[in-house]
Amino acid sequence: MILDFNSHSTLSDRFNELIDAAIDGNAQSETRREYLGGSAIGEPCARRLQYEYHDAPRDEGSGFEPRIRRIFHRGHQSEDWMAQWIRDAGFDLRTEKHGRQFGFEDCDGRFKGHADGVIVAAPHGFKVPALWESKTLGSKGFNQLKKHGIAKAYPKYAAQVATYQAYFQLAENPAFFTALCSDTMEIHLELVPFNQTLAQACMDKAATILTACDHGETLPRITDDPASFACRFCPFKEVCWNG
Repeated sequence: MILDFNSHSTLSDRFNELIDAAIDGNAQSETRREYLGGSAIGEPCARRLQYEYHDAPRDEGSGFEPRIRRIFHRGHQSEDWMAQWIRDAGFDLRTEKHGRQFGFEDCDGRFKGHADGVIVAAPHGFKVPALWESKTLGSKGFNQLKKHGIAKAYPKYAAQVATYQAYFQLAENPAFFTALCSDTMEIHLELVPFNQTLAQACMDKAATILTACDHGETLPRITDDPASFACRFCPFKEVCWNG
């Protein structure tokens, strides 16, 4: 009798194929975001944000593979864990208002953002009310955040926090920016003071992008070098440089 020691591996591969196909299928049915997002306004290249807003054709192979989408799902789940841990620790964290996530709209509803939450009461020593934003990071990014702070390590997140503090009128107290290390489950808190200059720059940027879109104007690229790091992973590199 010959034993097939590879059968389990074959079934495992088949199992993964079925899971990946289901994830891809769900992704295809997702509704496209038809507005400029506050979480993305910190992207340094305004032209890329234009392409995203217009839903321009993406480069072949630039979509998210199922493994990456699973990482996104983990991040969403981790946010729920963090919210529960914060509440268990004695903080009054609100993540919804009238059954809906906290959100803002500007530019006739074409510039929107949704906050993770607002902390309205806290143990002694913490100043509230305060914005709460949560991220899940790998060890490398997590350690960079701890070492350099959000403004240097993740300027895109810093822009998001400043914008949300402005729109939600939570500028008086520093925002709670929590990060969970996906490798070690370590938690890091950074209290982020309101950066009015950054917030205003982000709001002006949103208006500039939408105005350019309305007038059929293509904004300048962030670089003149298509081989630069800024362009390397952009999903719109082909349409940007080759029309």
